[in-house]
Amino acid sequence: MALLTRGFAPLTPTAEALCRMFSTSPVCAAIQKMTRVRVVDNSPLGNTPYHRPPKCIHVYTKNGVGKVGDKILLAIKGQKKKALIVGHKMPGPTMTARFDSNNVVLIEDNGNPTGTRIKVPVPTSLRRLKGEYSKVLAIAQTFV
Repeated sequence: MALLTRGFAPLTPTAEALCRMFSTSPVCAAIQKMTRVRVVDNSPLGNTPYHRPPKCIHVYTKNGVGKVGDKILLAIKGQKKKALIVGHKMPGPTMTARFDSNNVVLIEDNGNPTGTRIKVPVPTSLRRLKGEYSKVLAIAQTFV
């Protein structure tokens, strides 16, 4: 306050000071470790109520961020299960669907889905991706 009363101009924050005040790191684009997910198939493990929601404990990608079509490892009811991401909250590339929740389908180690039906719409971008998604697409009822 003494500087302002002697006639000096008020201090304005510089660009360097603004960078220190706000985070300049990029926003996480999708599912990472400790993200809560929603199991959207009719498998018995994913549909019975439990006091903790399923959480992602590992993402099988190089950068640790999972998008639609990536495989993750879930902690669900005290067990570790693999899952396939079929929708996430954050917007992806142009003209792709954005979902209200982080949706996953439980799969076995060989890639077969655990359930027999998927309850929510599945993005059509899964058809274009490389990998064995034909069995997951076969049990899906609707596409977006």
